[in-house]
This record gives sequence, structure tokens and C-alpha cells, in this order.
Amino acid sequence: MAQETIKVDAILFDLDGTLIDSTPGVLYAWDEFRKQYTHLPDNIAHLTHGRRLKDTLHEHCRITDESDLENEIIRFELLVVNQRDGLGPEVLKGAQSLLNELNEIAPDKWTIVTSSSRFYASQAIPKCSLSMPRKGYVTGDDVTEGKPKPAPYNAGAVALGVPAEKCLVVEDAPSGLKAGRAAGARTLAVCTSHARESLLNEAQDYIVEDLEGISVKLVGDQIEVTMTVARN
Repeated sequence: MAQETIKVDAILFDLDGTLIDSTPGVLYAWDEFRKQYTHLPDNIAHLTHGRRLKDTLHEHCRITDESDLENEIIRFELLVVNQRDGLGPEVLKGAQSLLNELNEIAPDKWTIVTSSSRFYASQAIPKCSLSMPRKGYVTGDDVTEGKPKPAPYNAGAVALGVPAEKCLVVEDAPSGLKAGRAAGARTLAVCTSHARESLLNEAQDYIVEDLEGISVKLVGDQIEVTMTVARN
């Protein structure tokens, strides 16, 4: 482990697996969906993590009708948010304090870029009492191509008015790291949903265990990010 400090113009965060943990809800939703779509593999949640649900349901559940697809997206995401016994996503360690810090020093220099739908984000973020980005957030509904394509993170950079190559993308999933790299941003992997070893060969510039060891301060017009990184 070692301390590393970088300066960026803005920070773009993934949502699920990076800021919040919805894994129990996602697994529960896939269990429910496998009752209808019996051909789905047991590891479907792992295979599709970080991708737009629209793309996943179209590809793996073979849903082609747009109306049916939208209805199934909502059904899946309600299962994730409410889960069994009304449980839902929870904020991951260090996430809320880091966002609070950013809101104090640079509220216009960070946002959330999620593969989930706007409906899901609008339910999950307040349910977790997570800080809302002042300039709004980007969802899978806002782009025509999802992660690992660069479109989501390009859209996040545009929303903040900065070039993507001057941003730091914070991600837990290989597809998201690839999307950030493809957009030209520097990428920070968090080991919150994938083992460190499985992320070492992905498109990450830095890798940390979680967000707890990250601190930020404003230096001029840039955010100085200090993190405890795991060396490859």
C-alpha cells in the first residue's frame, strides 16, 4: 500500500458497487427473473454487472418488444430497491463522507454516472440518503450506448463542463473501467464487488480497497485527490 496524490478537474462516480451496495437486491431480482427466464445461467449477475439493464435484458432474456422491455426493467429495479422484507441498497463504506467533502469544497465538480435507469437512480439514491450531485446525474436512459462504451462518461464530463480526459472515473466493474478509459479519463478501481486480483488486468490507473481511504481538497480550480493505493 502507498499514498498517491493526483489532481483532476472533476470526479465521475459509478453508483452500484461503488457508492452503494445493491448486491443482495440484484441477486434476489435475478432469482425471481430465472423463474420466468429459465435459460439464464446461475452467474448472470456477475456476467452483467456494470452494464445497462436494458442491454442485459435484451441480450440475455431475449426481450425484443420495447414496451415489454421497459416493463421488465421497472419490475427488475423495483425488486432490487425493495428486495425481500423491504430491504434495499446500502451506502458503501466511505462513500457518504467523501461526497459530503466534495459538496463542501467543489459541489459542481462531481457527478454520478450509472448504467441503471433514471427510475432506479431516483429510487435508490434517496433511499440510501446519498448526497445528490448538484448538476444532476447521468443514467443509462441518457445515452444510446452503455458501458463499456465511453458514451456514459463522456456525457458525465459534458454535464460538468470539463473534458473527460481531465476527469477521474471511480468504478468497481470492469465494464465501467473500460468505459472510463475509452473516454480518456483516468480510472480508479474500488475492490467492493470484485476481488483485487480480477481488476488488476482491467483498465485501471489506480486501485483501492474502498472509498474510506480517499481524501479531497480544492487546489486552485482542481480537486487534489489523495488515496491509499494497492500496488499492482
